[in-house]
Amino acid sequence: MLEYRVVVIGGGPAGLATLKALADAGVPAICFDAGDRPGGLWVIGGPHSSAYRTLHLNTSRTRTEFADFPMPADWPDYPGHERVAGYLAAYAGAFGLAESIRSGHVVTRVHRAPDGTWEVTAEGPQGTVEVTAEAVVVANGHNTVPRLPDPPQPGEPAAEQLHSHDYRGPEQLQGRRVLVVGGGNSAMDIAVDASHVAARTLLSVRRGVWIVPKYLFGRPSDTLNGALAKRLPWRVRQRISQTMLRLAVGPPQRYGLPAPTHGFLQDHPTLSDALLPRITHGEIAVRPAITRFEGDEVVFEDGRKDSIDLIVWCTGYRADLPFLDPALLAGGADRLPLFRHVFHLDAPGLMFVGLMQSTGAAFPVVEAQARLVAGHLAGTYRLPPPDRQRDDCAAELRAARDRWGERRPAMRIDFDAYLDLAARELDEGRKR
Repeated sequence: MLEYRVVVIGGGPAGLATLKALADAGVPAICFDAGDRPGGLWVIGGPHSSAYRTLHLNTSRTRTEFADFPMPADWPDYPGHERVAGYLAAYAGAFGLAESIRSGHVVTRVHRAPDGTWEVTAEGPQGTVEVTAEAVVVANGHNTVPRLPDPPQPGEPAAEQLHSHDYRGPEQLQGRRVLVVGGGNSAMDIAVDASHVAARTLLSVRRGVWIVPKYLFGRPSDTLNGALAKRLPWRVRQRISQTMLRLAVGPPQRYGLPAPTHGFLQDHPTLSDALLPRITHGEIAVRPAITRFEGDEVVFEDGRKDSIDLIVWCTGYRADLPFLDPALLAGGADRLPLFRHVFHLDAPGLMFVGLMQSTGAAFPVVEAQARLVAGHLAGTYRLPPPDRQRDDCAAELRAARDRWGERRPAMRIDFDAYLDLAARELDEGRKR
């Protein structure tokens, strides 16, 4: 006998959006979340959070907010983590979502029973909990398991090592000779933090990235691309965007950064208003990739050596779903083919919300995915036949490889194009 219609795993933005959509559709659900309050990684100090005190949105407020719960209009364009965490708590409170969340519960096993139902095991404050459900929605995010260089660089560094997952604030960098490794948003934020308090700050960037100011022509930069997306294909938007960046800040090489080998919109953008001025002021020294470590010195590809005593690895995360049978993951969570990035092709009732990498904000994407999940479970949206789902996934993967290469193509989506696609899919599924 089923105990629940749906089990949702994770109480961050993806899990909350899923609970809201299910409630709207009249589908009862229970959510297991490892934290002690809703918000996921935005709750600093949470069990899986990588938030730090200087963290702000890197997508603008109006492009990030949930469609049915706008952020306050008097907030800044790029709110800090405290406001975002409060916004998610308010979202949960406004729609009564907390009543469905079992806090402090870590899911350890999800198993498909012979009759097609799902058995979910979680460890909570009162011990082991086991439930059965018609469906499971995995919404626990993929930024919790740190990824380090593999294989590691030769040599044994004498410096202390820290992954950005464990960075909380500039006091960890105070007076140190800091080497920040990486080219993403966390790397730029932490390098800027270090440049104000560290004895010296080095930034090692292995491959070129596009550094985008948070404002272009007096507007949040992502709103400009959003306006173009409604009218132009991404290749045309790419040329326009690169021209705007050259006019606004010049090429990355001007700042000692490597030239990107990929075009704009072919990777997640790196947004920072503070990085380039700190480089031009001499407060951050840019270095290429690391060749090897020699005690307290690091040797770079250009032959330069620097003494360091703290390495901050901003090298990303592994998509890890240890509670799922490996047979369901097709060789890895980041390579899993999912119809519309939501529906498992071989396991009816297993769905994912948030297992993607977007060129823009995450909240509207998980909101759109949650509506597909809720429509399917409520019976108002029907999936296409399995062979069509497979053909669609294969075609999408080919297009993704053409655009993003082998950098997690199965997870990549174009923010604006995906929102349009999800809306059309929901409409077509209703007609089916």
